[in-house]
Amino acid sequence: MWQNDLCRVVLADDPDHPGFLRVILNSHVREMTDLPAGDQTALMQVVFAAEAALREVLAPDKVNLASLGNVVPHLHWHVIPRFTDDPHFPNPVWGVRQRGAPHVAPPDLHALLRAALHSRGAGRGSKDT
Repeated sequence: MWQNDLCRVVLADDPDHPGFLRVILNSHVREMTDLPAGDQTALMQVVFAAEAALREVLAPDKVNLASLGNVVPHLHWHVIPRFTDDPHFPNPVWGVRQRGAPHVAPPDLHALLRAALHSRGAGRGSKDT
């Protein structure tokens, strides 16, 4: 959906949680503190831009931010719009399912999120993906 030399933003393939974004560092780094301070700041600016884009496009009840890396030890952030009617709310998206149907997303979600990310200048040197 968006990328620059530092990182990229992708839409996760998660039908239960439409709008679930991942901000993935392009270089192989395990932890935030392994990055130089300037890259830490730049990466978080992209995470915050992703959150703002989700809030603009989907108006979620909450946005969850997570950087786990327990299974894939490559620095990435999950930016997850949460709705009180989503299948796992109030549990984490990886937790026990509470209901059957996913939250309904607009049919043009991909285009809306891409436009919102680009309008926020998610970072310098962005490329359309």
